[in-house]
This record gives sequence, C-alpha cells and structure tokens, in this order.
Amino acid sequence: MNGDENPFDPTRWRATRSVRTEASVPEAELAGLPPDVRWLAGFGVLSVLLLLLGTLMPANWKSLHPALLERAGQGTATAAGLGLAAVSEQKPGAANLALSAAMAVKDPQVPKLTAELAKLEAARGWTTWGGRDAFIESVFKDATPARPASSAILPFLLTEKNRAVLREHLAPARSPGVQAILQTRELSSTMQFIPVSRPGGQPFEATILLTALLYQAERFSPLLAQDIRMAAEKANTSRLAGEWEVICMDLLALSRRLDWIQLSELLRVMPSTKALNDFVQLAKVAPENYFAQLYTAALLTRSPDKVTGYLLRFGKAGTADLTLALAHGEGAVQLLLDRSLPLGPARLTPGFLAGWTLTAPRGMLTAKVICFLLAGLGFFLVWRELSPVQTDGRAASGVRMIHGQRAAVALGMAMMLLAAGEPFLLKPLGSPEFRLRLKLPVLTNSPVPTDKTEKVTATKPRMDLSTILSIVLFAALQVGVYFMCLMKIREIEMSTGPAQLRLRLMENEENLFDSGLYVGIAGTATALVLQVLQVIEANLLAAYASNLFGIVCVALVKIRHVRACKRRLIMECQSESNSIRTPVAA
Repeated sequence: MNGDENPFDPTRWRATRSVRTEASVPEAELAGLPPDVRWLAGFGVLSVLLLLLGTLMPANWKSLHPALLERAGQGTATAAGLGLAAVSEQKPGAANLALSAAMAVKDPQVPKLTAELAKLEAARGWTTWGGRDAFIESVFKDATPARPASSAILPFLLTEKNRAVLREHLAPARSPGVQAILQTRELSSTMQFIPVSRPGGQPFEATILLTALLYQAERFSPLLAQDIRMAAEKANTSRLAGEWEVICMDLLALSRRLDWIQLSELLRVMPSTKALNDFVQLAKVAPENYFAQLYTAALLTRSPDKVTGYLLRFGKAGTADLTLALAHGEGAVQLLLDRSLPLGPARLTPGFLAGWTLTAPRGMLTAKVICFLLAGLGFFLVWRELSPVQTDGRAASGVRMIHGQRAAVALGMAMMLLAAGEPFLLKPLGSPEFRLRLKLPVLTNSPVPTDKTEKVTATKPRMDLSTILSIVLFAALQVGVYFMCLMKIREIEMSTGPAQLRLRLMENEENLFDSGLYVGIAGTATALVLQVLQVIEANLLAAYASNLFGIVCVALVKIRHVRACKRRLIMECQSESNSIRTPVAA
C-alpha cells in the first residue's frame, strides 16, 4: 500500500467489498477496510421502519383489528339510531330494547332516545302490544285492557277468553298455512307439551294460535313461513309432533319475554326455523342482561342467523366483541359477522391503513408479510457487514454457507416477530360455552337397525390446529438453534489461528452446543404454564415435543458435527507438533 493512499476512502472500499470473501483477495488487504457507516445505518433504519410499518398494519390472519370496526362503523346506524327509528314509527316496545342495548354500549345518543321515548309514552296510552298495530287491535278490539307500557304476549293469550277470541277469528281463515297450523291442535303424540285436549294444554294451544295469527298477519319472513307451514303439514300427516314441537317451544320462549311488536319485528328478519332455534338457544344460555344487545344486533343487521352463529362459535368472548362492534354501528357489526373472526388486541394504527385494509384485506396482509421479510433481509445485510467472516482461500463455499445460515436466522426471526402479532395463531377459534343445548328426554320413533353386521365405528382422535402449530413452532426454534451451532462451528474451523487454539475455542462453546436442551426445556415449561393458565388448550404432546426436539438437536450437533470437528482439529494439532519436532531432530 502506498503512503499517499487513504485506507478510509469509501470509494475504494465499495470497489473491493464485492470480493471480500473471494479466494483471490488476501485477508491482509481487507483487514484495514472499515464498513461504510452511512450505508449500514441506512439499511438499519430502513429495516426498523419496515418492521414498524408491518406492525402498524391492521391486517391479521385469525383475528380482526378493532380499528377496522371503528372505520367500518363510521356513518352507519347505531343502536340508539334504531331506537329513534322505532320511536318515529310509534313502536316503543322495540325502542325500549334498543335503548337497553344503547346504554350497554354507551351510545352517545342515549339521552336523546330516552327523552323521545318518554315523550312518546306520555303522549299516548299504549296497549299491551308494544305499539300501534291495526291488525292485532282489530282482533282484540273488545278484549284488550289499556296499559301504559308493553308486556309479553304469551301471558295475555293464556286466558280462556283471549284464546276463544283467537279461535273465533282464525277459524274462517282461507290460508292453507293457517289451517295447517290450527290442525296441529289435534296432535296427541307430543313429548314436550301436554296435548291441547288434556288438562294443562293451554300453553300448547296458545302457542299454536299465536303462530297461526303471526302467519296470517304475514309477520314471518317468507322462508320462515314456508318452513313453519311444511313442518305443520308434516306433523299432521305423520301424526308425530317432534319437529313441530321444537318450533312451538322456540316461539313460546320468545313470546314469554317479547310483546307483539317486538316479536313481529324479530320474526320479520328471521330466515329459517334453524336460525330461530339457534336464537332461542342463545337467549337461554347467554348472560341475562345480554338479550337486548342480541335483539338489537339482529334487527340492526337483519341477519339474526349470522349474529347467533358468531356468538355460538366464540362464546363469552364473542359477546364482548359484538358489544364493541355494536358501539361503532351497523357497519362494524356487519364486518365482524362477515369475517367471523375474534377481535385482537387494540394497537395504535393510522386511519388510512385501516381504510386500505378494509378495501383490500388480502393485499394489505401480503404487504405486511413483505415488510417483515424485507426487514429480515435488511438485518441480515447489516449483520454480514458488521460481522464479516474471516477466511482464507481454502473455504469460499463455507463462507457462502455461513451467509446462507445467517440469512435464514434473520428471516426466521422476522417471521417470529410477525407471528407474535397474531394473538390467536396457536389458539383454536371457537368456544363450546354456548353450544350446549338442553335436551329434554323424549321418545323417538327412530327405526331399530336390523342389520346385525352393522358396527359402530369409533371416531379417531384428531390433533387440533393449536397443537400442530405449537409443534411446528418448537421445531422451528430447534432448527434455528441447530443453524446457530453450525455457524459457530464453521466460524471456528475457518479462523486463521493454530489448531490448538481452535480446539480450545470449540471446547469453550460447549454451552452453546447444549443450548438446544435449554430451549427445549424452556419451551416445555412455558407450554405447561400456559396450559395451566388456560391460555392454550391442554395438550401434553405439544409440551413435551419441545423437549424431544431439543434432545434430537443437541444429539445431532454434538455427535455429527462437534465430534467430527474436534477430531479434525486434533489431527491438525498432531501434524503441527510433528512438523515442529522434525527440524529439531535433524
């Protein structure tokens, strides 16, 4: 090197950095070249920014970011807005339920709705129907007592006088559906109701008459009306009341807590008898004070089947998510039901990113993954320049292997950071809390199998998704530890010191070579603690898999690689000692 050359010239460093690891460039010429600080700082800052940008993106695989609910609910109808609409239509019964839901979600329009509802109820003397309805008032024009507030419809229909009025009104109906429903009063093979012809059959008759009245008034949705008519005709033909009793039981449960207007508004949007049964089931098992929110969400979205499906899937956690969505409005509830995902933790995110994620959810999720991958690549480049591999011309392929291992570690760490932002990645979606159904003992007319060779096949146990993902995570950690140990072995082997020194360095790294066991034990302990705390599903296979992978990793590293490397270094030490003693002997 000439005396007038500047070893810190960045131009000279950039011209030679591409051949730093080539066998044709001596290490002595590369030793004095420092890294370009500005270039490394730029890559480091860019990697951090990409990591931050990916973290701020509200796009997830198995959860929904709360910021998306807030964005989707802007400008849409709220629970209080639904109540105000009911007040304008003179339906205080539905408005009262909407008011209860609005108070539960702390809707800012609660004072306005309360004032409007009080004004409406003070101005008119409302009957037991929960609002003005010309049809029901014409049926009970001489039998309805005036009341200041609405009440449930079923107790009103249990009296003999009111049932007689309904029988007289419905008897001449020309609708085939009404007549099929009325004919079910003759069924005697009931299991959950007492037949109408026996003492105590008033609830069954009152429910049948109420169903016929709702059918005549066209208060059922078209599909629900079709299901009810088919069930009634089937029961009349077969004289078996099983399916028909389920429908009557569901309507009885609703009519015990809803007035005429509230029941009519709900049944107008109920798509099928299955959705009706799910709604009633959920109303029974959900928290006592949650019915108003369930009812309001069903009317607000006009999709009670989706509302009940979401809550039956996610249990009590789903009730909290639906409450938060209801606080933001109809658009937020619809988004939650359409995606059918639980809400993740609330994190700071810019509004424009939430808007882009709503417009193109898959595109934003792809962009998030790309940001983490590029951040990992940037960290690898910085790592490569800050910690260059010292080598001579004999192991250029080994240098490339070390760089490949470092790249895999950097990208693996980026993917682990990406997975850390997925709160439900290792947890199964869904909860059985609301799925238990009350089964009354009934006699069934199911045919007895006649095939003596028929065998009952036992279902094989299957691993759930959380167990599989846990095993994959523990395996990935051990793969990372394995490559770190290989990198250290390659680094020591390719160092330029004497063989005795490299052998001592190998012995000094024994703790690193045993790190697979430490990681495996830590993974097992962590999994067991999380299972005890019920953060993840209890599964011993997922817990002890971490320890098993650790044992395999350490055995592979120490038997296959460390032992072979030490053997080569011992042979080199012997060769060096022989070469030193030979001249002395001469």
